[in-house]
Amino acid sequence: MTTSPADRREPAPVAPLVARTVPLEPALAEDLLAVLPAGAATGPCSWVRRGEGLVGWGRAASHTASGPQRFVDLEQWWQGLVGSAVVRDELDLPGTGPVAFGSIAYSAGSPVGGTLVVPEVVVGRRGGRAWLTTVSAEQTVAAVPGPADVAVQPAPDQPRGVAFADGALSPGDWAHAVAEAVERITAGDLDKVVLARDLDVTTHAPLDVRWLLRRLAERYDTTWVFAVDGLVGATPELLVRREKGLVTSRVLAGTIRPTGDDAHDLALAASLARSSKDLEEHEYAVRSVADALAPHCSSMNVPETPFVLHLSNVMHLATDVTGVLADATSSLALASALHPSAAVCGTPRAAADAVIAELEHLDRGRYAGPVGWIDAAGDGEWGIALRCGAVDTVDPSRMRIFAGCGIVAGSDPDDELAESSAKLVPMRDALTADP
Repeated sequence: MTTSPADRREPAPVAPLVARTVPLEPALAEDLLAVLPAGAATGPCSWVRRGEGLVGWGRAASHTASGPQRFVDLEQWWQGLVGSAVVRDELDLPGTGPVAFGSIAYSAGSPVGGTLVVPEVVVGRRGGRAWLTTVSAEQTVAAVPGPADVAVQPAPDQPRGVAFADGALSPGDWAHAVAEAVERITAGDLDKVVLARDLDVTTHAPLDVRWLLRRLAERYDTTWVFAVDGLVGATPELLVRREKGLVTSRVLAGTIRPTGDDAHDLALAASLARSSKDLEEHEYAVRSVADALAPHCSSMNVPETPFVLHLSNVMHLATDVTGVLADATSSLALASALHPSAAVCGTPRAAADAVIAELEHLDRGRYAGPVGWIDAAGDGEWGIALRCGAVDTVDPSRMRIFAGCGIVAGSDPDDELAESSAKLVPMRDALTADP
């Protein structure tokens, strides 16, 4: 299909940026989430796992795009921005220099679209090294904070008066949608579909995203705790990492709930690893990722057998797919090639997407879309926005939280409903549980 000139959208011109990265005493970045200041109108940015990663605040530049070309538009804007930037980087590591945090809508038809945000201040920590990056428009470079401005901030306030209500579908209606999906799979219309459900959340006062980030990091330290433009969560699924020519993707599909009894949970993990239903679901997801990465890699490693990833609220079948990059494709472009994987959509993709649009009765927004960061070299990390919620941009005392389940021929609606409830636990607990 050809694109008319009227359909092509060129990124709007932006003022040249000045970025400087300097080393930071690791002690100043010992707790990345603790240095996020209160009161940022656009909210903080975060990509943190086990104390390492990136956080940012302020907004030096940003760009939003929607529709089928949203990934391309964002990539063009970012390349133009860093191409004209003045950069002084004393470390030259992945994640130093100018960095954009991003989150992108699952569906091309979602009005939410996708956004890249370049914070004015980014603090990073990795492998015992820490750094500070400051970014500003050229004419205001003197006003940019320095290392002395990085400090532990007062603790954020816990949400009060938290209430949950059914979202687009009641639990019973959602279970009925699962039953309908199983019927269509059994009839041969498709092999797998992922169905999501949502809950509406209200609180007595505007939510402080920093509270949710801290609680999620404390309870789910094996996940990537993220925040971009009001989207906040803790994802166990790394869609893609690009780092100096190496590409990695972690695939999760197939889930079972632990009991808290170590001996019993070991038996459950073993049963998950043998479950034909879960292994089938996992195989679809791994195949979709490997097929999407293959055109960009000179060699790949796709393990034949998954391992069991233990989280505090669920256990997943997991496979780490790795490859050697054969071209200059950026981490954002790789995320575009992978999205949507079978882990959040289904197979065949077109048939699964049609069933999702018919049976879910909701706009996923940025749930199940890529979320992460990209640097000037194109390196970066992008996860799938799972176990998350989106704060309402008009009324920040409201948010929606999401969870989804992979449906295959052997799926039981009641079991899938229970699994979706387990996947909602991280956000529910972050909102309600005392520290």
